[in-house]
Amino acid sequence: MAKVFHAEIYGLREAKYDWLNKHNIKNVKWNKLEPQSEFYLFIPQDRRMHKAYQTFEKITDVFTKYSLGIFTHRDWFLTDFNYKSLSNRINIFKNSKNEIEAKALFNLKDTRDWKIKTALSLLKNEDLIIRKYAFRPFDERYVCYNQSMYDRGCSRYSLFLGVLLEDEMLSINTSRIVQRQSNFTDVLISNQLTDAHYSTGGNYVFPIYVYPNLDNKDLFSEHETGEKKPNIKPELFEMLNKNYSTSPFSSLSLPRRGIEGEVTVTPEEIFYYIYAVLYSNTYRTKYAEFLKIDFPRVPFTKDYKLFIQLGKLGKQLADLHLLKSKELEKTISKFPIDGSNKVEKPRFYNGKVWINKEQYFDSVKEEVWQYQIGGYQVCEKWLKDRKERTLTLDEIKTYCKIVTALSITIDLQKEIDKYFEEVEKTL
Repeated sequence: MAKVFHAEIYGLREAKYDWLNKHNIKNVKWNKLEPQSEFYLFIPQDRRMHKAYQTFEKITDVFTKYSLGIFTHRDWFLTDFNYKSLSNRINIFKNSKNEIEAKALFNLKDTRDWKIKTALSLLKNEDLIIRKYAFRPFDERYVCYNQSMYDRGCSRYSLFLGVLLEDEMLSINTSRIVQRQSNFTDVLISNQLTDAHYSTGGNYVFPIYVYPNLDNKDLFSEHETGEKKPNIKPELFEMLNKNYSTSPFSSLSLPRRGIEGEVTVTPEEIFYYIYAVLYSNTYRTKYAEFLKIDFPRVPFTKDYKLFIQLGKLGKQLADLHLLKSKELEKTISKFPIDGSNKVEKPRFYNGKVWINKEQYFDSVKEEVWQYQIGGYQVCEKWLKDRKERTLTLDEIKTYCKIVTALSITIDLQKEIDKYFEEVEKTL
């Protein structure tokens, strides 16, 4: 077998040239590597930490079904801030005389997998499907979700049946690879149809429940009852129920214990526990090098009380990030100056986020302004995507809630870290 060695230097280009001029393959201080399965990386890794991390449950082994989020390929056409505007646009397209008129009206083009003529033919026999859309962090819009409007149809259709049935479909959204130097921040909850760039550049959707496709006429498909089912693998329920029923920690006085001391873990408890762990800064920092190369792995504590407590914190986070927490009824930030409400050039200065020369949101901490989810600087990104738009009253209220939610999130992450330190002691 070949032997693998590694060395690296950091600095300015001239310093690197100077180093190269003074060294050759024989006088470099090499580090011998032993690349490990499954990626066999040619970089140094903490082997003990990697071995421990590999024992955690990979998120793709926790959830039965998952998929990349939605690629519209035509955001400007299929999404909108306003329901009526989007509905009118798609109806005008639907009523076009032919593909030539449709192309001229909307500057559309045929692609390899989507033809305007075919889309028109199919859409004329369909009712419009327009739903709320998780487009970017805290950025709710509307999307047309008729399959005739998507390249090859949307392969994620069955995953989002809960939303189409107008049920709240909670999902954790995260990524497989962090494509930048910063630490892992690619996690955000959604309860709507979700874009592929929602929480990161390649957003995967992990719903808590899945819904049967009752339109499936395939004779070889499993019989569907019409009821939603947990999207969490049965093996995980079995493992956790066993651990919490037999471990010394499970003797604690907590809910859902049977007569014989058995514990029945719910899908929601698992879901919110995972959400809390993925928001632990200790977890994100400690396992940063592994989180950059694959889906995150989750350590499940054997302490039932700790599991429940982290789940409660995860639920708090989720409610904040869905902007439905009671804690947001009184916001930290205000928008005190009357004016045009037009977003011109967002900027942060001295605790204020200015949207134009006269108007600003106040009481914004710098750490809140800088807060990132999936590489997006949330407070800046939200306003930049509304540049040259006039903010509505609802949008102003939403931004104040976002500032408040992120401020509380930062405090909750510190609390989660305290519990996460105990998690690794109970594995």
